[in-house]
Amino acid sequence: MKIGFIGLGHMGQGIARNILKAGHEVTVYNRSRGPAEQLAGDGARLAASADEACRGDVVVSMLADDAALDQVLIESGVIARLPASAIHICMATISIAMARRLAELHVRHGSAYVSAPCFGRPAAAAAAQLTIVAAGPAQAMARVRPLLNALGPNIFEFGGDAYLANVVKLSGNFFIASVIETMGEAFALTRKHGISPDAYFEFFRSIFDCRPVRAYGEIITQGKYEPAGFRLLLGLKDLNLVLAAGGEVNVALPVASLVRDHMLSGIARGCGEMDWSVIAELSAQDAGLTART
Repeated sequence: MKIGFIGLGHMGQGIARNILKAGHEVTVYNRSRGPAEQLAGDGARLAASADEACRGDVVVSMLADDAALDQVLIESGVIARLPASAIHICMATISIAMARRLAELHVRHGSAYVSAPCFGRPAAAAAAQLTIVAAGPAQAMARVRPLLNALGPNIFEFGGDAYLANVVKLSGNFFIASVIETMGEAFALTRKHGISPDAYFEFFRSIFDCRPVRAYGEIITQGKYEPAGFRLLLGLKDLNLVLAAGGEVNVALPVASLVRDHMLSGIARGCGEMDWSVIAELSAQDAGLTART
């Protein structure tokens, strides 16, 4: 297939490379040209504009947030000019409201829209080990399923309303953020009693063995929050979206509010560009523990 790819950040780079490896013809566009030029070295075609990247069978977008999507694809008129047979796959974590808006715009202009946000850090994206939650019209889903299969071993479909995939994605990010918060407090408690973080982590993952515990427990144990796989600023964005999703259907999420406030505290302390798991270090600091080097 002819694939346009827009948004080549830490996640987008790995995803686009795996689409190339799967044998598709890929045209890439990024607002800063450097990342697109790197993909050109792997065989991608460079587009001078988002419009130029959106002339094929499928467009994949991996932009940072609602505002970026609005600027690059909606306000610019790109979605309105997509070929009638085209499918837009948005793999980013966006609001439920934006997902609904995108679906409506695509119906209005005759193209199709699939939400397919993914779980996994940049290393998982590069290794084609993402978990993807997807929703959208059945015919569009059937066409893009082989493409999604090239990006990860686990694809979960949630029906014809695209925004439902975003509900699942936001709920998953809320769960991961809550795990990080809980681990941070547990590590602070045991460190304050003189227990080695390495020894505690070995115990912890033996009884709570799952991917978030393994990945973030290692970061917390080592105190290595840079370079960020997922910035705290983006984590705050996602927790705000989680709370908005709860508010829409009158679901109280008190833990989400607590974690959001802890993230705000971290950003106020200058940690916004660090990995979002840095909130665990804030728990250590609040306990009077010094940072590990």
